[in-house]
Amino acid sequence: MIYKHYSNLLLAALLTIASSCAKDVNNGLDSRPDTPPVTPAKPGEPVKQSPVGDVVGKITVGYQGWFATKGDGSPIDAWWHWTQDWGRIPSSGNLGIVSWPDVREYTSTYQTGFANLNNGSPAKLFSSFNDQTVDVQFKWMQENGIDCAALQRFNPNGQEGPVRDAITAKVKTAAEAHKVKFYIMYDVTAWTNMQSEIKADWTNKMKAYTASSEYAKQNDKPVVCIWGFGFNDTNHPWTSAVCLDVVNWFKSQGCYVIGGVPTHWREQNSDSRAGFMDTYTAFNMLSPWMVGRIGNVIESDNFYNTINLPDEKYCATKGIDYQPCVLPGDLQAHQRAHGDFMWRQFYNMTRAGVQGIYISMFDEYNEANQIAKTAENRSFIPAGSTFVTLDEDGTACSSDYYLRLTNDGGKMFKGQISLTATRPTLPVK
Repeated sequence: MIYKHYSNLLLAALLTIASSCAKDVNNGLDSRPDTPPVTPAKPGEPVKQSPVGDVVGKITVGYQGWFATKGDGSPIDAWWHWTQDWGRIPSSGNLGIVSWPDVREYTSTYQTGFANLNNGSPAKLFSSFNDQTVDVQFKWMQENGIDCAALQRFNPNGQEGPVRDAITAKVKTAAEAHKVKFYIMYDVTAWTNMQSEIKADWTNKMKAYTASSEYAKQNDKPVVCIWGFGFNDTNHPWTSAVCLDVVNWFKSQGCYVIGGVPTHWREQNSDSRAGFMDTYTAFNMLSPWMVGRIGNVIESDNFYNTINLPDEKYCATKGIDYQPCVLPGDLQAHQRAHGDFMWRQFYNMTRAGVQGIYISMFDEYNEANQIAKTAENRSFIPAGSTFVTLDEDGTACSSDYYLRLTNDGGKMFKGQISLTATRPTLPVK
């Protein structure tokens, strides 16, 4: 935005502020200092995007927290999300994950039907219902510069509701212990009575969490995300009017509302339904989905030019904050290129000037796009299994490599290190 007729005094003040910000960068500090919330634009005045808060200027991870086991004491009492048939033990014939986690830091793990790991250790998995599991995962976030966790919340009214409720409470405790922000991210996929039930769930259960010292706020408003409006498939069937009603209801509750929207929301084609622009532009922040859209550096650069830059430009004209996804890559599909793929996205999003970055995902072992600690070589996967490990392209990587890479990418995004297309993170520390 360009202003005319500044007085010499005001110009001098602006120069002093710019100089101070430059010194902060040189001293390794965040160059986006916290500022008061944006005031509404006056009639005829250009709208503004938001200042730094708990999501703007920050690194957020998508957090599933959706793993449970038989015998872990959880209400579901099943191998929740580890397997296809949750009632049976994980094995090569009954598996819901495609990456094997590194479980060495968990104090409670649960025996599977796999053979021992190639290093002789029993093949065990963790439960997200265990307090120590959630605590150690949030400790990893804190240690690696992750500012915020978006806790995924699916339809809470079925069989899974009680365990989801319990894990939400565990996330609050861990977030407060490690000073990591969190917010509720509703995934409305296949939620039949979504319009009424999402409002009731927020009012009766989730709103209480906004009192936590670590519940994310942006522009002094509690953050909530709704993922799934406008997608062009049968699992997201609602009209734009229904979706707009839900967005406006959350805003009426005083929330800052993020939309997890289709990749092609702006053009309203491909994965996006037509006629949804009123819904999309009602959100305070847009976070278009990217999993499955790109898989290498060339595709990242293409999306930077054809999607990310135009998205950011459009959002700026509307005063909407823009939080694109950054992906580590599908490990099982050999996309990661020992971190070069993910680093290129950090570089592209930083130079695009986006307002926030959303990492897809923290613990998504089901789709092999997790950054949480993962089997680093074949000695840490079950004997005879076909799990791809972090050293799949011949480059040894420590199990925490993608956490450390996220830490460095976040520093570059915040101006704490220089913008560079060359990945500074060593695969093995």
